[in-house]
Amino acid sequence: MTIHQYADHYDNSANRQVEVSDETLAKLARCSSGSLTTQLFKRGYRQPAFVGLRAISGPKTKAFAGRAFTMRFIPAREDIDTYGTMTTKPNGDNLQWQGVEQIKPGDVLVIDSRNDPAAASAGNILVTRLLARGARAIVTDGALRDGSEIAALPLPAYAREITATTRISYHHVADLQVPIGCAGLAVYPGDVIVGDVDGLTLVPAHLAAELAEVCLEQDDIEGYLAMRIASGEPLWGVYPPSPESVAAYHDWVVSGRPSIASIVHQKD
Repeated sequence: MTIHQYADHYDNSANRQVEVSDETLAKLARCSSGSLTTQLFKRGYRQPAFVGLRAISGPKTKAFAGRAFTMRFIPAREDIDTYGTMTTKPNGDNLQWQGVEQIKPGDVLVIDSRNDPAAASAGNILVTRLLARGARAIVTDGALRDGSEIAALPLPAYAREITATTRISYHHVADLQVPIGCAGLAVYPGDVIVGDVDGLTLVPAHLAAELAEVCLEQDDIEGYLAMRIASGEPLWGVYPPSPESVAAYHDWVVSGRPSIASIVHQKD
């Protein structure tokens, strides 16, 4: 009786070496988180959302998509993480600033803060430098400091909390550009982070181009179906889309997308 059967060879390297184009990023930035998470679920990804992280700038947050640049924290240690590490030139015990200076246009700095908001993962000056280097966003499952200043910047920033405590009180930057955990998700360098005012979604790089196309299409048809529901129609036969409602959607597009009466904005 065979209890275990293992393959002789394994090669999954191709899925981790895909570089997502700027064109695909632009399309993903237009996709809703609902369509992205639904399509990822269809492909076996049950939880691709960064649960519990909020956009610091609130309703002003602009949608974006970018490539993950990862940074891993471990607990600080008193004999290593001292104020003396804040030197005017690079040193091995302050990898955070080296990481910021390696950011490329289109990157999202994703920080594994071990879900610990006791000390800030970064502050206004580092976030401003990220903006200058062309970053799309900063994401941490810990905290940020200088919240009001960061909220005023055009760079989206996501965190659990705002705290004034300096990073070196609790965190040591151990690695750059390695697989990390952030808000319970495995993030690999080059994965795509898609964000908006509602939150963040992780898209594995090898699925990015495929999802960019299908999610834009899903968003469009669901926008049409939502208008029909808002006109007073029942769910059954409309949503989830039946063959008839899909055909009606295509007819609606061909006829120039005419307006549909809505009960949502009726005047009293």
